[in-house]
Parts: sequence; structure tokens; C-alpha cells
Amino acid sequence: MAFTAPLPTTTAGTGADSGRYTDYPGALAATTAVFFMWGFLTALNDSLIPHLKAVFELNYTRAMLVQFTFFGAYFLMSLPSGRLVAHLGFKRGMVAGLAIAGVGAAAFWPAAQWHSYPLFLSALFVLATGITVLQVAANPYVALLGPPRTGSSRLTLAQALNSLGTTLAPLFGGWLILSNTVLGSAQVTALPAAEQLAYRTHEAQSVQGPYIGLALVLVLLAVIVGLFRLPALAENTEQADREKHTLLDALRQPHVKFGVLAIFFYVGAEVSIGSFLVNYLSQPEIGHISEQQASHYVAWYWGGAMVGRLAGSALLAWLDPRKLLAAFALIAGALVLTSMLTHGDVAMVSIIAVGLFNSIMFPTIFALGIERLGPLTDKASSLLIMAIVGGALVPLAQGFLADHIGIQHAFVLPLLCYAYIVFYGRRGSKVRDIATDPR
Repeated sequence: MAFTAPLPTTTAGTGADSGRYTDYPGALAATTAVFFMWGFLTALNDSLIPHLKAVFELNYTRAMLVQFTFFGAYFLMSLPSGRLVAHLGFKRGMVAGLAIAGVGAAAFWPAAQWHSYPLFLSALFVLATGITVLQVAANPYVALLGPPRTGSSRLTLAQALNSLGTTLAPLFGGWLILSNTVLGSAQVTALPAAEQLAYRTHEAQSVQGPYIGLALVLVLLAVIVGLFRLPALAENTEQADREKHTLLDALRQPHVKFGVLAIFFYVGAEVSIGSFLVNYLSQPEIGHISEQQASHYVAWYWGGAMVGRLAGSALLAWLDPRKLLAAFALIAGALVLTSMLTHGDVAMVSIIAVGLFNSIMFPTIFALGIERLGPLTDKASSLLIMAIVGGALVPLAQGFLADHIGIQHAFVLPLLCYAYIVFYGRRGSKVRDIATDPR
């Protein structure tokens, strides 16, 4: 059975259209604000995980259900999101995504009030659904908002703002979520009834306040984007022509098929490392620091990605994106291996430095995955967004490994992910003859 998730496919910025939009910089600026917001919300999970792990006394596998739920929404909701954006268009699709994410953030209030882990996971699913809609609308919009040759560069620049959000989120989370000491259930039970109530109230407020604030910001950003004039990009194919093609037609293209796996493994590796950093750096043999202090180093991890994307945006404008992708993945893998084999400062610095070389991977893989596809672009975009489910499955698998072989040795999983991305950059991303006739 073939499934379709049509997105508006455009040729903005190509040929005669290249100078059509005088408000192109303004459109890119407005869209990058959306990139910032979903980066902030995604990285905030890195502070939420150790907090919920301690509050609900979870093992690593159960704690990773946070990422499993969050990134699982990408897989489950990508096709519905594609249909929603096809119906609403890019601009209203982004507004809808921000509104849905705002509802999810607001749902943290009852989840914390009722002290329920399943409710936290439900709120995260709604929040992630909104971000999925944003991804489906914003990624292809930026990639197509200009000449195809600079699609990787443009998307990498927008992703730099996404990385600014991921850099600030751990600092925000460390300050408001991880600042208080979490007591075990036995310690809470030993407290007098009045103190138990005060403790649980304070514990709930450490999550309620930040996420209610984020809900308000999301609604405000939705209003701003709704009022902002974004170019209505012209379609390059008729609707009926696009609907002749299916996801399977796109998946038959080797560079799409390999690209879907590359996104899966890249997001899995990046999210796994970020999810484990607080617990990893607080280990006695690694950093021997508190979880709040470790959250500051997580900011360096995501900050490296921001710096790398700013530099990478320039590099990708004149270097072969395939070779640069392979080189960055090779270095990232070497840094993970170094951290696995060492202790103390060397292990800390090497794992944090991986963020710098993660920088160009997602936008470059995405741009290469939709390269020269014509009417299949929308289907390939949906497949690539669905592949973000790697952020759900790889951290869960690494959590299982950490419970059984230790947190440091469990980093072998991201190492294998980077090995695959080296292959994609060198061989898997090569564009073969594009066959667009439906089978």
C-alpha cells in the first residue's frame, strides 16, 4: 500500500524566479525564528530527562521514553502533518504547528500537578506533534526559497538559529528545572505531611513555570508569523501531476533511500549524546560534577553545533557538500571513540566537541536527499521528516545498553551511526537517474 503526504513543491529562486521576491531576507528571518523555537524545545528535553529520572526513580531505559515519545511523534505524525501543510500552505502550516506545540507545553501544568509520568509523556507527544508540523513546513520552505545550488547553505544558516535555541535551552533548564535537589521516594515518605506537600508543590512548579511560559511564547510567535508577509512560492508542477507519485516512488531513488537512513542515524546519534550528557558528565570517572553544572556543558555541546553551522553555511557555498559531510562524520566518530576509551577531562572535552561536527549534518543530508527530484520532492521531504524517528529509537536502545554494559560503553551506538553517515557522504548521496513515472 502506498501512502502520500503531499507538500507544496516549488521552484522559487530558480531561473526567472530567482529575483522575484524582494522580501526574501525578511521571509528567511521570520522562518529562522521558528527554527530557533523548535531547537529550544527539543534541547530542553536534555534537562527534563534527568529531572524526571530522579523524580520518578527511573532506570535509563524508562527515562529514554521521553525521547522515544517526543521523536516517535515525528514518525506517527509526519504524514498527517504533510497533508495539513499541503492544505494550509507553508505559512499557515507554521502557525498551526506553533499553536499545537503551545497546547502541548501548557499540558505540562496538569502533568506536574498530578505527578504523573504518563501525562508528561502525553504532553510531550502533543508538543512534538506541533514541532513535526513546523519541520514539514519550514525545512522544504527554506531549502526551496532560493537557488537549488545554495539550498544546503541556506538551510544550514537557518539551522544555526535552531542551534542557538538548543544552546540556550540547557542553561534555561539547568537554572529552572535542575536547580533543586530531588529526593528519593523513601526520603519524601520520611518527611512530615506538611513538608511532603510543600516539597511536591515545589517540585511541580520547577517544571510548570518554564513550560507555561513557553506556551505563551509559542502562541505569541504564532500570531507574529501569521501577521508576517511570507512569499507564496509558486508550484513547479500541477497538483494532479504530483498526486500521481507516491512515497514508494521517492523511496526507489537510491539517494533518497540512503538519505532516509542517514537522517535516522544522524538524529539518533545527536539526540542520544545530548540525552545522556548530564548523567554521563556527572559520573565520578568522567566529570565528577553536579547535574546542574553538567547542564552548562550540554550548552557547549549544542553551542558547538551553532558555531559549526555558521561556519558551515559559508563552507558549503563553495565546497562539495558530500565530501564535507563525510569528513565531519568521520571526525565526530573519532571523538566519540576517544571519549569511550578515556576518562576525566579528555573524555569530557571529546564528547562535547562532537556537537561542532554535528553542525552541518542534518541540513546537508536533507538538501542532498531532495536533490533533483522534481515532483517527487514533497514525498522525499515527508520520508526524511519521518526518519527523525531515529531520535526515538536510538536513545532508547542506548538506554538499554547503558543499563547493561554501562553508560560509557553504550556510546558505541552513536559511533556506528556516524560510520554510516561517512558512507552516505562518500557514496550513498550520489544522484542516479531520476525516474518519476509512477509504477
